[in-house]
Amino acid sequence: MAVTEVRISIHPAGLNPKDIAEKIKAQFPEQVVDVAEFRDQVSVIVKRDQIVPICRYLHDEPVLSLDHLQDLTAVDYQKKKDIRFEVVYNLYSMRYRHRIRIRAQVPENDPKINSVVPIWAGANWHERECFDMFGIVFTGHPDPRRILMPEDWEGSPLRKDYPLPGPAPENDWPGFTEVLKRSKELREFEWEG
Repeated sequence: MAVTEVRISIHPAGLNPKDIAEKIKAQFPEQVVDVAEFRDQVSVIVKRDQIVPICRYLHDEPVLSLDHLQDLTAVDYQKKKDIRFEVVYNLYSMRYRHRIRIRAQVPENDPKINSVVPIWAGANWHERECFDMFGIVFTGHPDPRRILMPEDWEGSPLRKDYPLPGPAPENDWPGFTEVLKRSKELREFEWEG
């Protein structure tokens, strides 16, 4: 009986976020706007044009293997002149336990960015929520419907210019009075336990 030798090569426990940022800068030098560090968290700020190739690289590159999209959200920098929004991707490698944050700049006059659902299926719900709350359109998304607000809702509630008390009473959501009426009808079924 022959003995087979098995060699296992173990990747280091994970890359430092600064090392990952350098790899992104080397691979996409024209796309990286800045690398920001705040409280030991590293963010790579990129242009939106190549977000899918950047994310595909981070997912598929064997030494990175950022195979888990922990979160996707947006930030509204209302007072910034050129770039009002950033779509934020928090990525994690299940294999190597390292992470990085990608912040893609999205202008106010064209709030669109390509969908990353083909890379991480879980982005589906995150992108729908981001569309619903910030009004950022994810081009190529398989199901671009609202997820939290009613379909006929006007406006994006997490934008900084959205009125704090909500729409003016004359602009109330048309279904609001119907919801109030229905809730009064169903009060008799409330449980008082």
